[in-house]
Amino acid sequence: MPYTEPTSLAIVACPGGESFANEVITHLKHMYKHRFTLKNDVVSKRYELTKEELVQQINLQNDLQTSDLCIRGATDRYRPPVFKVNARFTYFANGEVKTELLDTVRGKDVFIFQDVENHEVLSLNGGANKVRMTVNDHVMSLLVTIDAVRIAGAEKITLVVPAYPYARQHKRKGREGLTASLLGHIYEMQGVDRIITLDLHSREIVNAFSSANLDNLHASYQIIRELGKIVDLSGKTEDIVIVSPDTGAIDRNKFYASGLKLPLAMIYKERDYSIVTQDAHSTNIKSVKLLGDVKGKVAFLADDMLGTGGTLLKAMGFLKEQGATKVICAISLPFFTGNAIEEFDEAYKNGLFYRIIGTNAVYHEELLKREWYISTDVSGLFANVITRIHYNQSLSELLDNRNIIEKVLKNTNPESKSEGKTSN
Repeated sequence: MPYTEPTSLAIVACPGGESFANEVITHLKHMYKHRFTLKNDVVSKRYELTKEELVQQINLQNDLQTSDLCIRGATDRYRPPVFKVNARFTYFANGEVKTELLDTVRGKDVFIFQDVENHEVLSLNGGANKVRMTVNDHVMSLLVTIDAVRIAGAEKITLVVPAYPYARQHKRKGREGLTASLLGHIYEMQGVDRIITLDLHSREIVNAFSSANLDNLHASYQIIRELGKIVDLSGKTEDIVIVSPDTGAIDRNKFYASGLKLPLAMIYKERDYSIVTQDAHSTNIKSVKLLGDVKGKVAFLADDMLGTGGTLLKAMGFLKEQGATKVICAISLPFFTGNAIEEFDEAYKNGLFYRIIGTNAVYHEELLKREWYISTDVSGLFANVITRIHYNQSLSELLDNRNIIEKVLKNTNPESKSEGKTSN
């Protein structure tokens, strides 16, 4: 693994995904610098070289390996890699988009970032235009960028799309298309080798690919880390019960219940699917029943995404009616579309819930201003996955983070620490 320039790892950030890409790049820079420092400490001692001499030798090897005459920067200091590829994104008056790469990506392992649920006002055309892009705008921008990277001669193309577009259109109920599968086929035709996403809505989407690999990451460790700051996970001062908001989220909440060693309850909803929801008030739920007990307990719910939020608002109100002392929700992909934020403001004032934990994988400025919202950082997780993919290392411990969660629980439970010391 090279620790300084040159590196064949390159990142292209679409306008919607630039914010998250910048956070991941910050982690990458820290990781490379940290690994370089460790390498320098160990190797300099082993070969009886000063750290300064070793740095010069590393830089010399990099200068010899590059196709250029030499690499920019000093010869006696650490030279951090430049990951981000400069690009120009043009948005035309009729809605068409164009991507131009200003740096070479020939022969590189390129990771393209896109946040299709970023509905903030974006600066395009060199800052001349301010545009609020839809999901379809972002998808088209992503496809155009893939094409530009492919034509520019990239060796590998990986998409980093935390919110997989059209993930809810994954199974056929009638005369309708499978849009999640359609996009997968388009990505493959464009030469995409791999896709990295977060808490995919349905496992069935994985089966849509014939050649590309899909890595589905989970934010459970980051969410539990934040949860441990606002409730007593040891159960000494508060009784906690995990509640699945519906049957579709049962596996996700079962994971939290087994990992945290807490009881699991479930909300069963009878729905009228002839009703299509448009906002947080309109819902197709006819009746709600609880399988389990939340009276006098903290209820924790986890789900993959939140759109208008009508379903969750009704579930939270129902749990309060059943006697829950606090209701805390974890959402991996907090879309909060339409007037959802205002609806949750009102629900918070009425005491329907205590906190919502979401990730920074979806950029939403207004959410960060809310007292009831907690943002947890998953950019470090993505940075670790990207480096392991780039250097052909295993992802197993990052995809299944049960061991990390156990360590979090030990840190929040003083008795576990003392028991560990005794056993040692």
